[in-house]
Amino acid sequence: MHTMWKGSIRFGLVHIPIKLYAATEEKGVKFRLLHQKCSTPIKYSRVCPHCDVEVSNDDIVKGYEYEPGQFVTLEQSELDSIKGDVVRAIEILDFVNLHDIDSIYFNKSYFIGPHDNGEKAYALLKQALQDTEKIGMAMITLHSKQHLAIVRPYEQGLLLETIYYPDEVRSVADVPNIHSLGEINSKELKTAIQFIDQLTVPFDPAAYQDDYREKVMALIEEKATGKHGVTKQKTKEKTNMVDLLSALEASIAETKPKAKSTTKTTKTKRKTKTIKKASS
Repeated sequence: MHTMWKGSIRFGLVHIPIKLYAATEEKGVKFRLLHQKCSTPIKYSRVCPHCDVEVSNDDIVKGYEYEPGQFVTLEQSELDSIKGDVVRAIEILDFVNLHDIDSIYFNKSYFIGPHDNGEKAYALLKQALQDTEKIGMAMITLHSKQHLAIVRPYEQGLLLETIYYPDEVRSVADVPNIHSLGEINSKELKTAIQFIDQLTVPFDPAAYQDDYREKVMALIEEKATGKHGVTKQKTKEKTNMVDLLSALEASIAETKPKAKSTTKTTKTKRKTKTIKKASS
């Protein structure tokens, strides 16, 4: 696993040398844009539309558009002077309860691994967080940006999760029509709860997969190996159910046979009894 950051976890007088590793990865299919005539990848260049010339990196500056067409330019040295010295440390500021943070704030996850001679302090922090059921609220600078983050136990180790600042999370009150929700019918609610209960299972991430990505990769493999005859899978036509209660009841009826394992057990017992009776 590639080390992407080296530093330490610091809180109070405690200093734990650590390394960060990316905990997740995007697995979408990446396409290159090609010239249809010769299948050569398209090259993009930075062009100034005013001067109609290609611009090199040395001639590019950062600018902030404070009004349409009006920019304030900033030198990298000016930004560096505001930023100050970058401390390569995860600074834990407070300890809080994990359930106090809504998951909308979570952004990206990183595994934290102990660095040289940091194993004992690392294990101590992990165990203390587990026993107190707390997480550490922290600050860290990654990719030249200061992030708010949490440090929490995860399986055998510790996990760092960057989280959004409060002003980066939009208000649900701005969602169109959110204030005009109708009244809830008690029978519909009861049926909806029944449907949810019927489909509730223990969480198993391996049960879910990206079907679209797999189909795209299969299509690419067929084309790459010169095979033809790719067929389009037929999809079942969906019925337009206007009545919410009818839709919920129909959903429950569809899922009822596979809802609970007890049904299967009962059927197995009945079969066993029949076999025993026949053999006697």
